[in-house]
Amino acid sequence: MKLEERVTDLESRLAFQDDTIQALNDVLVEQQRVVERLQLQMAALLKRQEEMVGQFESFEEEAPPPHY
Repeated sequence: MKLEERVTDLESRLAFQDDTIQALNDVLVEQQRVVERLQLQMAALLKRQEEMVGQFESFEEEAPPPHY
């Protein structure tokens, strides 16, 4: 294999590797956005759960109904 062919082959491989790296980076960035969105949703759900637990605790502290 001539030197020129080897250099051309290496340049071609480098171009494909650059393409692959960019594609992987794009996927990684999108996954990070999804993770961040899920973390925000999880935090909101935890907050709602704490609020609901607080509401149920206030019901438990009330006096029992008169028929007891």
